[in-house]
Amino acid sequence: MRILLVEDTHDVGEAICKRFEATGHAVDWETNGRDAADIIDFTEYALIILDVMLPGMDGFEILKHIRKSGNAVPVLVLTARSEIDDRVGALDLGADDYLVKPFDFRELEARARVLMRRHTGGEATNLIKCGDIAVDRAARSVHVGKREVQLKRRELTLLEVLVARPGRVFSKDELLDQIFGFDEAANANAIELYIGRLRKKLEGARARIVTVRGLGYQLVSDDAP
Repeated sequence: MRILLVEDTHDVGEAICKRFEATGHAVDWETNGRDAADIIDFTEYALIILDVMLPGMDGFEILKHIRKSGNAVPVLVLTARSEIDDRVGALDLGADDYLVKPFDFRELEARARVLMRRHTGGEATNLIKCGDIAVDRAARSVHVGKREVQLKRRELTLLEVLVARPGRVFSKDELLDQIFGFDEAANANAIELYIGRLRKKLEGARARIVTVRGLGYQLVSDDAP
């Protein structure tokens, strides 16, 4: 999934980026609040991780901007402030969750999974399925029936997007946005390449990646009525 990180502390930002990129997410990292607010207006994200103390525009102002525009993207607020008023204020402005610095990166990842799961309409579980394809979002593993399938980072992210919303048609541009960040050069041919690899690795599954000509791709279960 594509994540926006707004954090001006470089060692914290670098560590968060590495953690999420290692599990297959595309991360756009901004250190200036005003720049981040501009990006949010034209880019769709599965999650925004938002620091409070920022140059240009603080996290509370960004949060107001997001919700005023009607954007329902999940927002996880990071704050060095331990005062209860600041935490309540963030939630009242529309934050979905918060963490007080310093925090454990494992907790950050777990909370992020919960928020992205809600955003994609998933149930309260890290396991998502289509046919006999099962993706464990916490363990970052894939099974077809009892067979474990070894996928590379972006292949897994692409499959996760498709399995989370079976039957939905995703355009190539939508899929590109989900698995590549701003700093990564890619074009529509990259999606065709990853789709081809996934189809080979998922051969024999009771679900198929279908090409909808002129529109994109969808995952269809053979078990569907």
